[in-house]
Amino acid sequence: MKKLLALALVAGMVLSMTACGGNNKEGDSQDNTSAAGEASSAESEAGSDESDLAYVKDKGTLIVGITNFEPMDYQDENGEWIGFDADMAKLFAESLGVDVEFIEIDWDNKILELDTKTIDCVWNGMTLTPEVTSSMDCTNAYSSNSQVVVLPSDIADQYPDAASLADLSFAVETGSAGEQAAIDNELNYTPVDTQATALMEVSAGTSDAAIIDLLMAKAMVGEGTSYDSLTMGVTLIDEEYGVGFRKGSDLVDELNSFFAEKYADGTMTEIATTYGIEGSIVEQ
Repeated sequence: MKKLLALALVAGMVLSMTACGGNNKEGDSQDNTSAAGEASSAESEAGSDESDLAYVKDKGTLIVGITNFEPMDYQDENGEWIGFDADMAKLFAESLGVDVEFIEIDWDNKILELDTKTIDCVWNGMTLTPEVTSSMDCTNAYSSNSQVVVLPSDIADQYPDAASLADLSFAVETGSAGEQAAIDNELNYTPVDTQATALMEVSAGTSDAAIIDLLMAKAMVGEGTSYDSLTMGVTLIDEEYGVGFRKGSDLVDELNSFFAEKYADGTMTEIATTYGIEGSIVEQ
């Protein structure tokens, strides 16, 4: 009997020790999980605090969001992106020690493309509208521009001012300053994907007129251009261009300094002259 009692006591002690051991392991597991969570949170915070400049340099590429917009961003016969903005972006990337990549974007989704890091900046003759400046951190203005009406030359004299445009149907790039000009002037319009498409609509007769950037109109309509039967009409808005980055981006100051340097040494004016927009460059 005593032996049986002794064996029972030993078994009880073993079970007790095992249970205690199990509880300690569970506590250790919880502590480890908590520590891992804190480490992950710290890593996440560190990643979110990383500067855009460091991010771009680390991946070795500046990704620039653009549309096909002569004379700012367009492709030559070899498919290479050229234009005032494209050439300046190449030089800026070179100054950072990284490559440059151009991605055509849906202009209406430019803010989303930027915030999701599909692109690193929007550099495409972008008008500094209230929507843009509230959603992005933007550089100083580097070029002046206007939104102008483009229409067939043979009817242009019938539309001398904004008030006379009410009976026309317009094609405008969706999400653009041209679309805003149509809204502000209560004009009838159809949104299209690019300004180039808007010109095609007018040339084809599916729209009476388009509203596009003055700099593009100078390059693409009138005698000796791709649309020699079209001409520039009324100016609806005067505006300025800037480059947009994510909110809080330190690349803004970096590019502003680059602009100032390239304005002072004549590079900006030289490139602008190549594309016929030297009169539009804003002093830095």
